[in-house]
Amino acid sequence: MASDLLKLRREIISTCLMMNEMGINQGTSGNVSARTKKGFLITASGVPYSKMKPEHVVEMDLEGGYRGDYLPSTEWRMHLDIFKHRPEAMAVVHVHSTYATAMACLRREIPAFHYMIGVGGGDSIRCSDYAEFGTEALSTTMLKALESRSACLLANHGQIVFGANLAQALWRAGEVETLAHQYWAASLAGKPVILSGTEMSSVLARFKTYGKQSKDIKPGEAAAVVGPVRRDKPKKRAKG
Repeated sequence: MASDLLKLRREIISTCLMMNEMGINQGTSGNVSARTKKGFLITASGVPYSKMKPEHVVEMDLEGGYRGDYLPSTEWRMHLDIFKHRPEAMAVVHVHSTYATAMACLRREIPAFHYMIGVGGGDSIRCSDYAEFGTEALSTTMLKALESRSACLLANHGQIVFGANLAQALWRAGEVETLAHQYWAASLAGKPVILSGTEMSSVLARFKTYGKQSKDIKPGEAAAVVGPVRRDKPKKRAKG
């Protein structure tokens, strides 16, 4: 087992354990994957995360083939199609988190009731049409709901997100669940006020640098906030 893939397998297992610890997944209902040079790695079908070992993380190619003694997750097709059609996706997390799943069962998108809806890449978290789990039809309707987005709900199913790495994908899944919970609570209290398209356009422009340090912000990108004035001089980095 190549050392780089072994490390990635262990990171996938840690992500699975963390999503259960966060309370956004139950049992083995969720699945996690990460892109590799030749395809991707994905959790095996039906293996409890507490008992999962590196060999339970299955290597797949982008033509639907796999290697090893364990079958990949029944939802491997969704992961494969995200990696094929969304080159920016480096990791995928799919969970049946309680409030996101409740919204998905109502087949209701989560609108821009809060600016943090921008974590999904747009002014809403869309809900896909219904299709049976593990099918090409589900993958197709998922891709449609993910157009210009990095997160969506899956009708009568759950949620799926992708990110630039496993940590970001896990964070995004947690944020989608939080937003679903908040929208649920706000809807019980009354009718949430939805941010306008203009308001969300400004938010989304600033979200491109959300959470970044100044050294990571590219020229022309809008700063997430107007920064404070630095009083000391930056330390020079040692060479070599």
